Amino acid sequence: MNIRSLSRGDGAVIGAAALLLIASFLPFFSFDSAGSDKTVSTWSAALFPLLPTVTLAALAAAGLIVAGRAMVPAGRQVVGLTLEQWGTALAVFVGWSALWSAFSTVIPDLGGGANNDGVSKGVGAWLTLVFGIALAVVAVLSSRIPALQAPLMGAPKQPQPYGGAPYGAPQPGLGQPGMPQPGMPQPGGYGYPGAPAPDPSVGGQPQPQPHACGGQAPAPAPAPQSQQPAQGQPPQSGSSDFTAFWFAVPVPRPLFAEDGSPTPIAELAPGTWYLAVEQRGAALIAQTQDGRRGVLQDTSGIQRG
Repeated sequence: MNIRSLSRGDGAVIGAAALLLIASFLPFFSFDSAGSDKTVSTWSAALFPLLPTVTLAALAAAGLIVAGRAMVPAGRQVVGLTLEQWGTALAVFVGWSALWSAFSTVIPDLGGGANNDGVSKGVGAWLTLVFGIALAVVAVLSSRIPALQAPLMGAPKQPQPYGGAPYGAPQPGLGQPGMPQPGMPQPGGYGYPGAPAPDPSVGGQPQPQPHACGGQAPAPAPAPQSQQPAQGQPPQSGSSDFTAFWFAVPVPRPLFAEDGSPTPIAELAPGTWYLAVEQRGAALIAQTQDGRRGVLQDTSGIQRG
């Protein structure tokens, strides 16, 4: 699974569940009897309901939330609820069970002299209470607080060529791309900066430049107007000038079907490169790694490869 699809809230839920698992091995009750100190943990048979309702349920809640985030297509429902909703409901149940565990006793009050004298809560009991409530709170607020909705890991860096400088950036000691470089042979063919313009009277072939001793060179003829769109303008919808490119999204975004269906067919995750094969207005037609194509309606902040 790609961990870049997880949010900070998901990471906090996973961390709380892991801490609850660690706390389950620590002493939950301590017994001071006849000068000897004995302890029992959540894994003891005497505290059996505590293990499945808090520790194991917390691990299941974290697993459901992570699976719901990574599942494609997103939003798949099980018995009317998505996996993330099931995980959130189970996390709230964990917090409720952890709260009541603070009021539990190891010896039932049955009368006849049996009591809980000398029995005290251990460090595992208080950590279970804290981490259980924290798990429930983070699971509920992770979809409502922007700070928790941010990606757990940032978007990947733009691919760079050998040498470390981004594509199109000036290299140290060299000029801008496309400009003549000092000490290098200068290109003389048509289309390069400084090349002679074609002469329509001789079939569009470039005319040779006169030598320096032959006087001044004639003024170049005006180049024919190009039918290409101006540089920097995005290609219009349906234009044959569109060039496919790789891109990555900063946050998870849905990919809709090309027929206009409102149900997403996939979810684009940060950290994965997708291929843009066509542009329709402000939207892009993207292709996933498994060959599915769809419409990416929100293209803000995408990173081109």
